[in-house]
Amino acid sequence: MKQYWLLKSEPDVWSIEQQKNVGRKGATWDGVRNFQAANNLKKMNVGDLCFFYHSNIGKEIVAIVEVIKAAFPDKTDKKKRFVAVQVRFKKKLKEPVSLEKIKKTKKISHLPLIKQSRLSVMSVDYKSWKIICKMGKI
Repeated sequence: MKQYWLLKSEPDVWSIEQQKNVGRKGATWDGVRNFQAANNLKKMNVGDLCFFYHSNIGKEIVAIVEVIKAAFPDKTDKKKRFVAVQVRFKKKLKEPVSLEKIKKTKKISHLPLIKQSRLSVMSVDYKSWKIICKMGKI
């Protein structure tokens, strides 16, 4: 069964444009050093969809990426405790969905994006996924 996620990236470190430009081979989503976020990476399966969220600058969901390779050892982790996944650009939202809008939408106010603002990889329930897609006009 397909699962839905949210991945955070600072746009000055890795932006949706960079993600889009790597093409079909996708990019490794690595560098996650929070155990809860890393456990979420481990739960991802090929075909799962993820919102791509620009954190710090913008604070908005800007696109959707797809998991194309499930969890594997993160090459940037010298201690070999953490994992990475491979994701590929799927589509941009026609209208970015800001954190402010999400906070004002009661039906999705339970999301970890609001409750655990420092978490960089989080699950999104299907109902919230559909609401956010509608807010993003896709």
